[in-house]
Order: sequence, then C-alpha cells, then structure tokens
Amino acid sequence: MKPFFTITLFLVTVTGVFAQRQNVYFIKNNGKYVDIRDSADYIRVVREPDSASTLYNVFEFYLNGTQKLIGKSVKIDPPQFEGQCVRYYASGKKQSVIFYKNGIKAGDDIEFYPNGRLYAQFSYPKDNKDLTADRSGNYLIIANKDSLGNTQVTDGNGYFKGYNSKFAYVEEEGPVKEGKRDGRWKGDFQDFKTTFTEIYDNGVLTSGTATTKDGKVNTYLKSREVPPQFKGGLERFGRFLSNNIKYPDDALRRGIEGTVILSFVVEKDGALTDIKVSKSVVPVIDDEAVRVLNNSPKWVPGTQFGFPVRVSYSVPVSFAISR
Repeated sequence: MKPFFTITLFLVTVTGVFAQRQNVYFIKNNGKYVDIRDSADYIRVVREPDSASTLYNVFEFYLNGTQKLIGKSVKIDPPQFEGQCVRYYASGKKQSVIFYKNGIKAGDDIEFYPNGRLYAQFSYPKDNKDLTADRSGNYLIIANKDSLGNTQVTDGNGYFKGYNSKFAYVEEEGPVKEGKRDGRWKGDFQDFKTTFTEIYDNGVLTSGTATTKDGKVNTYLKSREVPPQFKGGLERFGRFLSNNIKYPDDALRRGIEGTVILSFVVEKDGALTDIKVSKSVVPVIDDEAVRVLNNSPKWVPGTQFGFPVRVSYSVPVSFAISR
C-alpha cells in the first residue's frame, strides 16, 4: 500500500493573495488535472484559511458527491498537508487518518479496512523529513488486526500481515517487536512478480533474498527499496531546474504565474521518459518546464529487492514573477 514517490520543489517565492474564496480542480486518479468534471475521477476544492489560520482548507469528493478527503494545506495547489488529514472510501467509510508536517507523514498513520474496521496503526517520527519513509520503512508498526477485528499486533508487538492496496492478498508478513520488524519476514509482491524473505534485527534489514517468477534471484541489504535520485540529491535537482528554466517572455509580459505539475518515469538506466504535463498553466510555461526536464542528466536509478526498477515521479514546478 505504498504510493509513488512525489517530490515537491519550490524554485521561487510566490507572492500575492488568494485570488478567490475557493478553487476547484478536476483530477484523474493518476494525478492528471482535467478541464471537464465528467472526465475526472474526483474533485478537489481548496478554500481560504479560517480566521486566525494560515492553512488552506482542502476537500476532495468522489463524483457522486461522497467525501474523499478533508485536510489542511500550507499551499493552494498542489496541497502540502499539515496536521490531520482524513481520507474516505467511495462507500463513505473512513480509509485513513494521517498526520503531516510540511507535507510529510509525521506522527500517527491509522488505516482502515473497507468494512470500516481498524487495519493498522503506524507511527512516523514527529520530526520526519524522509519523503520516502513509506519505502524505507522509517516508521513503527503499532497495531494490526485482521478484517474481523482479531488482534495481530498490539502495542508494537505481534505478527504483522500487510495487504496490497486492494486488500486482495497478503503482500508481506512477519514478527514485530517494540514496533520494529524483527526476525524472518516473507512476502509476495504480485505486481512485481517477486517473492522474498528478509531477516531483521531490531528494525534493521540484515539480509534479503528475492526471487522473480522467471527464476532470477537477488540478495540485498539495509533496504528493500531504494528510490532513484538526481545525482547530488533533491536540493541539487532544484538548483538544476532553477538555473536552466527561463521565464517565457510572453508569459512575463502578460503577468502569467502558476505551478506546472509534471509527471515522468525514471528508467532502469536513470533516463527520464514519458514526461507529461499533469497540470497546465499555459502552453508556453508548460513547454519550458518540459524542455528543461528533457535536458536533465541521468539519475541514479531506483532499485527494488536489489533489482533496478522504473519509478514514477510527480514534480510541481512553480513560476512566479518577483515584485
């Protein structure tokens, strides 16, 4: 139940005021923004902060009007959640209650089965700055129950069973001690056609062995998954974009500002492919963001179970005029 990695970069300081009492966005499940409601999978409404607050109110709805999300954000779009964020299944039952700090999970992450029963409770460091904590395992497992409510992990101790995103099958399982993985874990990531066994010592992965459906075997240490990264890290990537993006003259003359959201894939060799505009500002700004990303040097590729893998990214690139 792990999302794709998402990077949020702030290239310039945006100035100005909230232009209207609420902004409405139509969005596909893959994150792409669309212009027509009927083409969307859900709707996001961002409203101005409450009195004495600087946080914008974020609401998301399924097309039938059922609540999908309630949270607060330090930004209008895309959201950078702060504090409690509640998500709901299309049935209306609660899906999760997650706490954020600066857009990153920090504190409790409580997940529920589609039938409304508690599935699991995780705890992230209160000062968490790890964007990939879901992948790196930088969290504690506090509680876990089966769909009937029977306890599997309580107070950080027991035997954890983690399902795939649709709760169709157990994806990973193993013993937990004081919130940390401990002992022998096993799993079957069917989407990746890979089974694995891992040995943990007080939360540290000391050895792992993965076997693909076609018989390839690999061993790995420390982490099951390693995200791809720009050589030098995200700060260096931000500088690369800032140093190479040129504000289009036409947009500058017309005073056009906004945030382009680009999606792309980091290939097994580190090349960036399938660069697309998920959220547009205007064509000249969109094209400039795409042009620079197309000129990015190769990244260090990501790995899963020690094997190189393709990883999807989403990057907001902000264009703002200094005043």
